[in-house]
Amino acid sequence: MVVRQLPRPHEAVPGASLPRPHRVAVLITDGFIPFELGIPHRIFGIARTPDGHEPLYEVLTCTTREPRAVRSDSDVTVLVDHGPDALESADTVVVPAVREHGTAFTNGVTDPDMAEALGRIRPGTRIVSICTGAFQLAGVGLLDGRPATTHWYYTDLMRRLHPEVRVNPDVLYVDDGDVLTSAGVAAGIDLCLHLLRRDHGTGVAHDVARRTVVPPHRDGGQAQYVERPVPDDGGPGTAPARTWAMDHLDEPITLAGMAARSAMSVRTFTRRFREETGESPGQWLARRRVELARRLLEDTDLGVEQVAARCGFGTAQSLRAHLQTTLGVTPTQYRRTFRPAS
Repeated sequence: MVVRQLPRPHEAVPGASLPRPHRVAVLITDGFIPFELGIPHRIFGIARTPDGHEPLYEVLTCTTREPRAVRSDSDVTVLVDHGPDALESADTVVVPAVREHGTAFTNGVTDPDMAEALGRIRPGTRIVSICTGAFQLAGVGLLDGRPATTHWYYTDLMRRLHPEVRVNPDVLYVDDGDVLTSAGVAAGIDLCLHLLRRDHGTGVAHDVARRTVVPPHRDGGQAQYVERPVPDDGGPGTAPARTWAMDHLDEPITLAGMAARSAMSVRTFTRRFREETGESPGQWLARRRVELARRLLEDTDLGVEQVAARCGFGTAQSLRAHLQTTLGVTPTQYRRTFRPAS
């Protein structure tokens, strides 16, 4: 999927001598889930410049009406200092999940206060939803004709209420350039870390992931969390094969070879692999190799041919094709954008 480039997050303020942090506005309404509100504040709030001195993002919470007390879905009420006017100066707007209630979950129409607030967002602003926050975006047409996701439990409801949305129920998040949606609950962490990688490279994202004690990138999609019967056949699963593959990405890796390391037939291995990761072995392996290529392009001076060999792509042409398909850029463009300055 091609990523449409937005202004770099650490952008300069017109007429000012110093840059200001990228402004992230988190828009909540009654019934919000506190965990989802905390995700963007934590992930973006601790991201710093390479010297560790300056914040890369300014994160603020706003509500759909004037500043007020906003009730969560639990016994927590938040005093919000900003109204919807804060959206007019935001560079990224995040809409967290709400519990299933209101017109967004009954007839697919976003309530008037939320719709009016979303209407204040400037053209070109990046818009992000966490979990069922996607219903708020869909209710005002922001997801029409776009690929999107939401919590797996609600994907069928999303399809019924919004047939114009191209719902993908199997992924942790969908990046459609200026509009991004995440799956349920903790998938919001995966999406926010993805935005850090997209904005500032894997180094910043990995630093934030380490400080928040979460994996910088989770394997697979949300299909692995959908309720399903326990597989009939036992065994240790496919984890040993995945561990071995991660240590041998520069070598030819076959499906038959991975299945043999798990003492399974190819058919059983492929089924079990998808159950455990939400991906096919080929998809998983290609993504691991792309991630390694990104790190090498950012952290080393290796040429494109050498990076391709280290990652198991074989040729520079193959590496270019995979990066173009996955990230929408060539290896040279990626390195120019994300390689830290000397």
